Amino acid sequence: MKYRTLGKTGMDVSVIGLGTWQFGGEWGKDYAEREVEEIFEKAREVGINLIDTAECYGDHLSEKLIGKAIERDREQWVLATKFGHEFHGFYDRTNRYRPEEVLKQLDDSLRALRTDYIDLYQFHSGGDDMFDNDDLWTMLDKQVEAGKVRHLGTSIAKNDNIFQTEKSAVFQSKTIQVVYNRLDRTPEEEVLPACKELNLGVLARVPLASGFLSGKYKPGAAFGEDDVRSLRDKEDTARKLALAAEIQKNEVSEDVPMAQWALAWCLKHPAVTAVIPGCKNPEQVAMNAKAAELEMVTEDHPQAVTQ
Repeated sequence: MKYRTLGKTGMDVSVIGLGTWQFGGEWGKDYAEREVEEIFEKAREVGINLIDTAECYGDHLSEKLIGKAIERDREQWVLATKFGHEFHGFYDRTNRYRPEEVLKQLDDSLRALRTDYIDLYQFHSGGDDMFDNDDLWTMLDKQVEAGKVRHLGTSIAKNDNIFQTEKSAVFQSKTIQVVYNRLDRTPEEEVLPACKELNLGVLARVPLASGFLSGKYKPGAAFGEDDVRSLRDKEDTARKLALAAEIQKNEVSEDVPMAQWALAWCLKHPAVTAVIPGCKNPEQVAMNAKAAELEMVTEDHPQAVTQ
Protein backbone atom coordinates (compact mmCIF):
# COMPACT_ATOMS: atom_id res chain seq x y z
CA MET A 1 0.00 0.00 0.00
CA LYS A 2 1.04 3.57 -0.61
CA TYR A 3 0.06 6.57 1.52
CA ARG A 4 -0.37 10.27 0.84
CA THR A 5 -0.90 13.27 3.08
CA LEU A 6 -4.49 14.50 2.89
CA GLY A 7 -3.95 18.17 2.14
CA LYS A 8 -3.75 20.51 5.12
CA THR A 9 -5.14 17.90 7.51
CA GLY A 10 -1.67 16.40 7.85
CA MET A 11 -3.25 12.92 8.04
CA ASP A 12 -1.58 10.16 6.04
CA VAL A 13 -4.16 8.05 4.25
CA SER A 14 -3.91 4.94 2.11
CA VAL A 15 -4.29 5.82 -1.56
CA ILE A 16 -6.98 3.14 -1.73
CA GLY A 17 -9.76 3.78 0.74
CA LEU A 18 -12.92 1.94 1.62
CA GLY A 19 -16.23 3.37 0.38
CA THR A 20 -19.19 2.06 2.37
CA TRP A 21 -22.45 3.25 0.82
CA GLN A 22 -23.17 -0.40 0.02
CA PHE A 23 -23.48 -1.22 3.73
CA GLY A 24 -26.64 0.90 3.83
CA GLY A 25 -28.49 -1.64 1.69
CA GLU A 26 -29.06 0.35 -1.50
CA TRP A 27 -26.73 -1.57 -3.80
CA GLY A 28 -28.63 -4.84 -4.08
CA LYS A 29 -27.41 -6.49 -0.87
CA ASP A 30 -27.99 -6.33 2.88
CA TYR A 31 -24.95 -6.91 5.08
CA ALA A 32 -24.62 -8.95 8.26
CA GLU A 33 -22.16 -7.80 10.92
CA ARG A 34 -19.85 -10.71 10.24
CA GLU A 35 -19.64 -9.88 6.53
CA VAL A 36 -18.57 -6.33 7.32
CA GLU A 37 -16.05 -7.55 9.89
CA GLU A 38 -14.48 -9.81 7.25
CA ILE A 39 -14.20 -6.88 4.84
CA PHE A 40 -12.38 -4.85 7.48
CA GLU A 41 -10.09 -7.74 8.35
CA LYS A 42 -8.97 -7.80 4.73
CA ALA A 43 -8.59 -4.01 4.71
CA ARG A 44 -6.24 -4.26 7.70
CA GLU A 45 -4.28 -6.99 5.99
CA VAL A 46 -3.67 -4.99 2.81
CA GLY A 47 -2.86 -1.70 4.57
CA ILE A 48 -6.05 0.31 3.98
CA ASN A 49 -6.64 2.88 6.74
CA LEU A 50 -9.16 5.27 5.13
CA ILE A 51 -12.92 4.76 5.59
CA ASP A 52 -15.59 6.94 4.00
CA THR A 53 -19.22 6.68 5.07
CA ALA A 54 -22.26 8.94 5.66
CA GLU A 55 -25.17 9.49 7.97
CA CYS A 56 -27.66 8.57 5.23
CA TYR A 57 -26.22 5.24 4.11
CA GLY A 58 -29.21 3.66 5.75
CA ASP A 59 -30.32 5.42 8.93
CA HIS A 60 -26.75 5.54 10.25
CA LEU A 61 -26.70 1.80 9.35
CA SER A 62 -23.36 1.86 7.54
CA GLU A 63 -21.87 3.79 10.46
CA LYS A 64 -23.19 1.25 12.97
CA LEU A 65 -21.68 -1.67 11.08
CA ILE A 66 -18.36 0.16 10.76
CA GLY A 67 -18.35 1.13 14.44
CA LYS A 68 -18.59 -2.48 15.52
CA ALA A 69 -15.96 -3.60 13.01
CA ILE A 70 -13.27 -1.11 14.06
CA GLU A 71 -14.02 -0.64 17.75
CA ARG A 72 -10.98 -2.62 18.89
CA ASP A 73 -8.47 -0.57 16.87
CA ARG A 74 -10.30 2.68 16.19
CA GLU A 75 -7.15 4.82 16.38
CA GLN A 76 -5.58 2.98 13.45
CA TRP A 77 -8.21 4.30 11.05
CA VAL A 78 -8.85 7.63 9.36
CA LEU A 79 -12.61 7.75 9.69
CA ALA A 80 -14.56 10.09 7.41
CA THR A 81 -18.31 10.57 7.50
CA LYS A 82 -20.75 13.20 6.26
CA PHE A 83 -23.72 15.34 7.28
CA GLY A 84 -26.71 17.00 5.67
CA HIS A 85 -29.36 14.34 5.07
CA GLU A 86 -31.94 12.31 6.94
CA PHE A 87 -32.60 8.82 5.58
CA HIS A 88 -36.23 7.73 5.13
CA GLY A 89 -36.01 4.72 2.82
CA PHE A 90 -34.54 3.41 -0.43
CA TYR A 91 -32.91 6.45 -2.06
CA ASP A 92 -35.25 8.73 -0.07
CA ARG A 93 -33.63 11.53 1.95
CA THR A 94 -34.51 14.95 3.35
CA ASN A 95 -32.03 17.81 3.49
CA ARG A 96 -30.92 18.71 7.02
CA TYR A 97 -28.28 21.48 6.99
CA ARG A 98 -29.36 23.83 9.76
CA PRO A 99 -26.71 24.04 12.51
CA GLU A 100 -28.91 22.43 15.17
CA GLU A 101 -29.82 19.60 12.78
CA VAL A 102 -26.20 18.97 11.89
CA LEU A 103 -25.17 18.95 15.55
CA LYS A 104 -27.73 16.22 16.21
CA GLN A 105 -26.45 14.27 13.22
CA LEU A 106 -22.91 14.54 14.54
CA ASP A 107 -23.87 13.16 17.94
CA ASP A 108 -25.87 10.37 16.28
CA SER A 109 -22.90 9.52 14.07
CA LEU A 110 -20.53 9.42 17.04
CA ARG A 111 -22.84 6.97 18.81
CA ALA A 112 -23.29 4.83 15.72
CA LEU A 113 -19.54 4.73 15.06
CA ARG A 114 -18.77 3.99 18.73
CA THR A 115 -16.15 6.70 18.86
CA ASP A 116 -15.44 9.99 20.62
CA TYR A 117 -14.22 11.74 17.49
CA ILE A 118 -14.50 11.78 13.71
CA ASP A 119 -11.32 12.37 11.72
CA LEU A 120 -13.02 14.06 8.75
CA TYR A 121 -16.56 15.45 8.92
CA GLN A 122 -17.82 16.41 5.46
CA PHE A 123 -20.59 18.67 4.15
CA HIS A 124 -22.60 16.23 2.02
CA SER A 125 -23.67 17.28 -1.45
CA GLY A 126 -25.84 20.26 -0.57
CA GLY A 127 -26.60 23.33 -2.65
CA ASP A 128 -24.58 26.52 -2.49
CA ASP A 129 -27.23 28.25 -0.36
CA MET A 130 -26.95 25.51 2.25
CA PHE A 131 -23.15 25.50 2.08
CA ASP A 132 -22.64 29.27 2.28
CA ASN A 133 -23.82 29.57 5.87
CA ASP A 134 -21.51 31.17 8.42
CA ASP A 135 -23.61 29.91 11.32
CA LEU A 136 -23.20 26.31 10.16
CA TRP A 137 -19.43 26.51 9.86
CA THR A 138 -19.10 28.44 13.13
CA MET A 139 -20.93 25.61 14.88
CA LEU A 140 -18.67 23.06 13.18
CA ASP A 141 -15.56 24.98 14.19
CA LYS A 142 -16.75 24.71 17.80
CA GLN A 143 -17.01 20.93 17.40
CA VAL A 144 -13.40 20.86 16.21
CA GLU A 145 -12.40 22.89 19.27
CA ALA A 146 -14.35 20.46 21.47
CA GLY A 147 -12.50 17.48 19.99
CA LYS A 148 -15.55 15.80 18.44
CA VAL A 149 -14.13 16.43 14.95
CA ARG A 150 -10.49 16.59 13.89
CA HIS A 151 -10.95 18.14 10.44
CA LEU A 152 -13.75 19.43 8.22
CA GLY A 153 -14.27 18.58 4.56
CA THR A 154 -16.64 19.19 1.64
CA SER A 155 -18.23 16.57 -0.59
CA ILE A 156 -19.47 18.45 -3.65
CA ALA A 157 -22.56 17.17 -5.43
CA LYS A 158 -21.68 18.53 -8.86
CA ASN A 159 -18.13 17.83 -9.94
CA ASP A 160 -17.75 21.29 -11.48
CA ASN A 161 -18.72 23.19 -8.31
CA ILE A 162 -15.84 25.61 -8.13
CA PHE A 163 -17.71 27.89 -5.70
CA GLN A 164 -17.79 25.32 -2.90
CA THR A 165 -14.28 24.19 -3.76
CA GLU A 166 -12.73 27.63 -3.42
CA LYS A 167 -14.82 28.73 -0.46
CA SER A 168 -13.98 25.55 1.44
CA ALA A 169 -10.61 27.07 2.24
CA VAL A 170 -12.35 30.13 3.70
CA PHE A 171 -14.49 27.92 5.96
CA GLN A 172 -11.48 25.86 7.10
CA SER A 173 -12.76 22.86 5.18
CA LYS A 174 -9.55 21.09 4.21
CA THR A 175 -10.67 18.42 1.73
CA ILE A 176 -12.84 18.04 -1.35
CA GLN A 177 -14.65 14.84 -2.22
CA VAL A 178 -15.65 14.72 -5.88
CA VAL A 179 -16.85 12.28 -8.52
CA TYR A 180 -13.84 11.59 -10.72
CA ASN A 181 -13.19 8.67 -13.02
CA ARG A 182 -12.19 7.82 -16.57
CA LEU A 183 -15.78 8.25 -17.74
CA ASP A 184 -16.17 11.66 -16.09
CA ARG A 185 -13.14 13.95 -16.23
CA THR A 186 -15.02 17.20 -15.55
CA PRO A 187 -13.07 17.97 -12.32
CA GLU A 188 -9.88 18.30 -14.35
CA GLU A 189 -11.16 21.59 -15.78
CA GLU A 190 -11.44 23.69 -12.60
CA VAL A 191 -11.94 21.73 -9.38
CA LEU A 192 -8.75 19.67 -9.31
CA PRO A 193 -6.47 22.59 -10.31
CA ALA A 194 -8.06 24.69 -7.55
CA CYS A 195 -7.56 21.91 -5.01
CA LYS A 196 -3.91 21.65 -5.94
CA GLU A 197 -3.42 25.42 -5.66
CA LEU A 198 -5.22 25.62 -2.29
CA ASN A 199 -3.65 22.41 -0.91
CA LEU A 200 -7.02 20.78 -0.41
CA GLY A 201 -6.86 17.01 -0.09
CA VAL A 202 -8.92 15.23 -2.75
CA LEU A 203 -10.96 12.07 -2.26
CA ALA A 204 -12.10 10.74 -5.63
CA ARG A 205 -15.44 9.05 -5.18
CA VAL A 206 -17.15 6.75 -7.68
CA PRO A 207 -13.72 5.96 -9.21
CA LEU A 208 -15.18 2.86 -10.86
CA ALA A 209 -18.11 4.86 -12.28
CA SER A 210 -20.69 2.93 -10.23
CA GLY A 211 -19.15 -0.33 -11.39
CA PHE A 212 -19.17 0.52 -15.10
CA LEU A 213 -15.34 0.53 -15.03
CA SER A 214 -15.09 -2.66 -13.00
CA GLY A 215 -14.97 -4.91 -16.05
CA LYS A 216 -17.90 -6.83 -14.63
CA TYR A 217 -20.72 -5.28 -16.65
CA LYS A 218 -20.98 -5.45 -20.42
CA PRO A 219 -23.11 -3.30 -22.76
CA GLY A 220 -26.77 -4.16 -22.25
CA ALA A 221 -26.40 -5.02 -18.55
CA ALA A 222 -29.47 -4.35 -16.39
CA PHE A 223 -29.78 -3.74 -12.63
CA GLY A 224 -32.43 -5.02 -10.21
CA GLU A 225 -35.02 -2.83 -8.52
CA ASP A 226 -33.14 -3.03 -5.19
CA ASP A 227 -30.03 -1.54 -6.82
CA VAL A 228 -29.73 2.25 -6.88
CA ARG A 229 -28.37 2.08 -10.44
CA SER A 230 -31.81 0.98 -11.65
CA LEU A 231 -33.08 4.52 -10.97
CA ARG A 232 -30.66 6.17 -13.38
CA ASP A 233 -31.33 7.27 -16.93
CA LYS A 234 -31.32 4.16 -19.10
CA GLU A 235 -29.80 5.88 -22.14
CA ASP A 236 -26.99 7.34 -20.05
CA THR A 237 -26.32 3.93 -18.50
CA ALA A 238 -26.16 2.32 -21.95
CA ARG A 239 -23.79 5.03 -23.17
CA LYS A 240 -21.44 4.61 -20.23
CA LEU A 241 -21.38 0.83 -20.54
CA ALA A 242 -20.51 1.12 -24.23
CA LEU A 243 -17.79 3.69 -23.56
CA ALA A 244 -16.33 1.55 -20.77
CA ALA A 245 -16.09 -1.38 -23.19
CA GLU A 246 -14.19 0.81 -25.67
CA ILE A 247 -11.82 2.01 -22.95
CA GLN A 248 -11.12 -1.53 -21.84
CA LYS A 249 -10.38 -2.54 -25.40
CA ASN A 250 -8.17 0.42 -26.29
CA GLU A 251 -6.52 1.58 -23.04
CA VAL A 252 -6.29 -1.32 -20.58
CA SER A 253 -3.57 -3.95 -20.84
CA GLU A 254 -4.91 -7.49 -21.09
CA ASP A 255 -2.92 -8.56 -18.03
CA VAL A 256 -4.37 -5.83 -15.78
CA PRO A 257 -7.89 -6.10 -14.29
CA MET A 258 -9.94 -3.13 -15.45
CA ALA A 259 -11.00 -2.15 -11.92
CA GLN A 260 -7.38 -1.85 -10.80
CA TRP A 261 -6.50 0.14 -13.89
CA ALA A 262 -9.42 2.53 -13.29
CA LEU A 263 -8.38 3.21 -9.68
CA ALA A 264 -4.75 3.75 -10.63
CA TRP A 265 -5.84 6.04 -13.47
CA CYS A 266 -7.48 8.38 -10.93
CA LEU A 267 -4.47 8.29 -8.62
CA LYS A 268 -2.03 9.44 -11.27
CA HIS A 269 -3.57 12.93 -11.24
CA PRO A 270 -1.31 15.12 -9.07
CA ALA A 271 -4.24 16.65 -7.15
CA VAL A 272 -5.84 13.35 -6.12
CA THR A 273 -4.92 12.03 -2.69
CA ALA A 274 -6.96 8.83 -2.55
CA VAL A 275 -9.80 6.93 -4.18
CA ILE A 276 -12.70 5.48 -2.20
CA PRO A 277 -14.18 2.58 -4.15
CA GLY A 278 -16.94 0.48 -2.69
CA CYS A 279 -16.59 -3.27 -2.27
CA LYS A 280 -18.97 -6.15 -1.71
CA ASN A 281 -16.60 -8.70 -0.17
CA PRO A 282 -13.02 -9.22 1.06
CA GLU A 283 -11.90 -10.38 -2.37
CA GLN A 284 -12.83 -7.03 -3.90
CA VAL A 285 -10.97 -5.24 -1.10
CA ALA A 286 -7.81 -7.16 -1.99
CA MET A 287 -8.27 -6.55 -5.70
CA ASN A 288 -8.77 -2.82 -5.18
CA ALA A 289 -5.69 -2.59 -2.97
CA LYS A 290 -3.50 -4.02 -5.72
CA ALA A 291 -4.15 -0.87 -7.76
CA ALA A 292 -1.61 0.86 -5.52
CA GLU A 293 1.06 -1.39 -7.02
CA LEU A 294 0.50 -0.35 -10.63
CA GLU A 295 3.22 1.76 -12.25
CA MET A 296 0.95 4.75 -12.87
CA VAL A 297 0.66 5.25 -9.07
CA THR A 298 4.11 6.72 -8.68
CA GLU A 299 6.06 7.71 -5.58
CA ASP A 300 6.93 11.10 -7.11
CA HIS A 301 3.37 12.25 -6.44
CA PRO A 302 3.66 15.57 -4.54
CA GLN A 303 1.70 14.13 -1.61
CA ALA A 304 3.38 10.73 -1.44
CA VAL A 305 4.74 9.42 1.84
CA THR A 306 6.22 6.12 2.87
CA GLN A 307 5.39 4.06 5.91
